Amino acid sequence: MAELKPMQALALWQDVTLESVRRAEHDLSTRQMAILLTVYLAPPPHTVRGLAERLNVSKPAITRALDTLGRYDLLKRRRDEQDRRNVLVQRTVQGSVFLSDFGDLISAVFAGLATT
Repeated sequence: MAELKPMQALALWQDVTLESVRRAEHDLSTRQMAILLTVYLAPPPHTVRGLAERLNVSKPAITRALDTLGRYDLLKRRRDEQDRRNVLVQRTVQGSVFLSDFGDLISAVFAGLATT
């Protein structure tokens, strides 16, 4: 993989963000995207408490983000049957498709930057 200089990395981030907005799929905040990526890229299980610790934010902030991600069917929550105090955060098919498409978008934008 080619190494990006800081300004190239910022241009990549800008172009990906702009294209994501243009597609008008889901307008996710940085926090929501960080949670989504954490759940899909790190091995499960994921809990609200664990996500809050990992991202260094409050449990209510995680809960608010999960409310939105749940409305979009990108993640789902369920009570842990082993320990009813925990809420498990789980992947969905819709979330997998969204992130696969988002990864394709990043690759396409990167390829475009590499040719300029």
